[in-house]
Amino acid sequence: MAVGGDADGVFLPYHEPGADKIFRAGLIGQIIVGLVYGVPLANILQVNWQETFLALGYIGLLLIIFEGGLTIRLDLLRQNFLLSTVAALLGVLTPIALSYALLYAGFGHAPLEAFIVGTALSTTSLGTTFVVINSASKGTDYSQTRIGTVLISAAVLDDVCGLVLVSVIHQLRGIADDSNVNLGWIIGRPILASGLLAVLTPLVAKFVAGPLFRRFLEKPLAKCQQVSNILLMTFVLCAFLAIAAFAGASMLFGAFLAGAFVSSLPSKEKRLEATEDTFVGAYERYLAGPQRFIFQPLFFASIGFAIPFVELWTGEVIWKGVVFTILMVFSKLIVGLVVPVWDMMSAVTTSHTNEKHSARMAATASWAPATLLGTAMVARGEIGLLIIQIGLNETPFLSRKAFVIGVWAIVLNTIIGPVSVGVLLKKAGNKIATDRTWGIQSKPQEPDAESVVPSEHIGAEGEREETRGDA
Repeated sequence: MAVGGDADGVFLPYHEPGADKIFRAGLIGQIIVGLVYGVPLANILQVNWQETFLALGYIGLLLIIFEGGLTIRLDLLRQNFLLSTVAALLGVLTPIALSYALLYAGFGHAPLEAFIVGTALSTTSLGTTFVVINSASKGTDYSQTRIGTVLISAAVLDDVCGLVLVSVIHQLRGIADDSNVNLGWIIGRPILASGLLAVLTPLVAKFVAGPLFRRFLEKPLAKCQQVSNILLMTFVLCAFLAIAAFAGASMLFGAFLAGAFVSSLPSKEKRLEATEDTFVGAYERYLAGPQRFIFQPLFFASIGFAIPFVELWTGEVIWKGVVFTILMVFSKLIVGLVVPVWDMMSAVTTSHTNEKHSARMAATASWAPATLLGTAMVARGEIGLLIIQIGLNETPFLSRKAFVIGVWAIVLNTIIGPVSVGVLLKKAGNKIATDRTWGIQSKPQEPDAESVVPSEHIGAEGEREETRGDA
């Protein structure tokens, strides 16, 4: 079977360009390969090979998310945290509410079944989100846009919410058996752990680790070039993964924070350099290749391993699964509405004349960024399959029929999302990237003595202009 493993290793990257041309998303081809080579269809690989590929795929997922944290614009992340939180909450609550409406009220499933399936469909695949926005267009890095930053941070917050809901589902069996379960601690622990990590990480980076790194390590490590950067990134990533797992937070959240932590360590001048001596340059040289051609294909193939393909093809399950899929696509597309609503509110607060016209113009102009935000959050991927399998295998509440209907929605959403993003960026990618509000934003420059004085004069002039306008 070593030949089968080798063939799989060659086969996965080989089919990415074809899927890229057909679907506008190469990861779809990798999922199909996993579907064929794994248990769902041909079962060519032995179980131990599939388990090995699952482990390597999870490493790939951690590297994808670490890279996302490493390259994200921290200034845009801070500026848009409120908007990202609203988008994340909308993206979590809407699928659960619509699952209750269809599965419970429409199809007659039990309330807990609707909750478990809705929880699985409330998540957003972090790995798919990062890969789609980075690979859908070769010429533009959409993670550097404002809408890309909102998308990434909303997907990360979705993961945190999903972890909390998974903890609840894990304990549903104990609740059913009337055992002594501390539900408050079960729900509160991942929230508390994630909140403390999110608060303490930037504080430690800004006031402790950053100053120490810039004073004692930045120049000595520069002499060692990229080897020292790789070792430091490896140490930080392992430390954050261990802390997150021990504290009860998501390891994916830990990987994202590790990347953001590393990116904040160098001085601002070093961060602005586009050389290989930076952390991003070292990652691109040593890790980007193995991640893209080995770990990333294995990660998406591992999604294919988990799809019960044969069980999907019965008449009642098919039409119910398709109807549920359409509803779940809508439940994530609706997240994009936060963009025009935000623009309308901004236009109303900043414009003193013809407020209705300004709000309408702002909402109309933001259709492309809004569509990108909605479509990029459609994919559920590995996290949705994990949650629904936990509900089936570890609780007595989820029936096989509800499980398969949920899997239909997860699989189709994982295909529809990346394909929609690929088509959108092909048609309107330049419009999104160059949008003054939601596109690529200019990076803040280091303030100096010369730049402070003009800014004060500008502020004074602005106040005088406001006074004249009010007069």
